[in-house]
Amino acid sequence: IQGLFVTSTGTGIGKTHVAAGMVRAMKAQGKPVRAVKPVISGWDDDPAAVAASDTGILLAAQGLDLSPENIEACSPYRFKAPLSPDMAAAREGTAIDFKRVVGFCRHAAEGMGDNGTLLIEGVGGVMVPLTEDKTVLDWMAALSLPVVLVTGSYLGTISHTLTAALALREKHISIRSIVISESEESPVPCEETAEALIRHLGPTPIRIAARER
Repeated sequence: IQGLFVTSTGTGIGKTHVAAGMVRAMKAQGKPVRAVKPVISGWDDDPAAVAASDTGILLAAQGLDLSPENIEACSPYRFKAPLSPDMAAAREGTAIDFKRVVGFCRHAAEGMGDNGTLLIEGVGGVMVPLTEDKTVLDWMAALSLPVVLVTGSYLGTISHTLTAALALREKHISIRSIVISESEESPVPCEETAEALIRHLGPTPIRIAARER
């Protein structure tokens, strides 16, 4: 299947904004693109909360309204508790069907045709649990898609990024690029963080997403 999986080193790093930016860039180039976030926790049905959610941001980037149909097509697994998906699902007396999540992504990709690109935004970081025995890493491995790894510029980000990259490579998952999403507090310029990552990871495309000021 043709597409990219947008993952991160943790929660709240900025992968939704990076994914939305990728959607807008592709649309501006006239390229067919669709973005989905199949699993989301911390869901609130209040219209303002929906608009500000990861799902709402992705739909807005695609020029889609917040209709129930569009929300369902983007994020079929929505849980209220702001916890890891396995815990959030358990709070509602249910569990995520791993095969169905993978199947949803494959079906969405097939619907794009040969020229379209599907962006799949994960949930939390690389090792976030989805089920009792499956993580986001297992999800990415099942899809065999290259990933965009979004990381921050905060103190500790180099260790977190190298750990995530190691986990991805252990599963033979290709890292298409790393995006440094500038954190609110950065001990050094993002360019220095990029140089440090390249020293340890080797030649890897690294891009910087600056904070809006």
